[in-house]
Amino acid sequence: MNTRSLKFDLKEYSGPDELDAEGRLLLREAEFAMASSHSPYSHFKVGAAVLLANGEIVKGSNQENAAYPSGLCAERVALFMAGSNYPGVAVKAIAVFVSSAIHDADGPAAPCGACRQVMAEYRSMSEQPMRILMGRKEAAIYEVNDIEALLPLMFTSKDLKKKQ
Repeated sequence: MNTRSLKFDLKEYSGPDELDAEGRLLLREAEFAMASSHSPYSHFKVGAAVLLANGEIVKGSNQENAAYPSGLCAERVALFMAGSNYPGVAVKAIAVFVSSAIHDADGPAAPCGACRQVMAEYRSMSEQPMRILMGRKEAAIYEVNDIEALLPLMFTSKDLKKKQ
């Protein structure tokens, strides 16, 4: 038997001023995207902003539905919108910003498992790292350099290659 350790680096910023210009812009766009959040059930607003390799920024927000789990997370809304409107253009980075008047948390929220898998799909298609920023008002900002940090041993299209 072999034991392997999986590690990743998590950058923690005390505020947006510590980010580079691209990171500040993307996080701000994710915060603006929260305005269109439809979250009357969870009262947990989420906005996402996707930076594409062509420079376009595509935004999305969480959309809830009384018939759980029919809603969709902000990350997937933004990624699917990017994929629909800019097919074949690589995703360079994604920022996620959360807010809630009734939930208390010390830091930003990380993407859920389903969103991580969708990020893995888009990363796999482009074969280049996807920077991920996570923010919340008056809290630290987290950054990882690629989805592999949040989803180690990720399942991708390479796992579905047919035998020859």
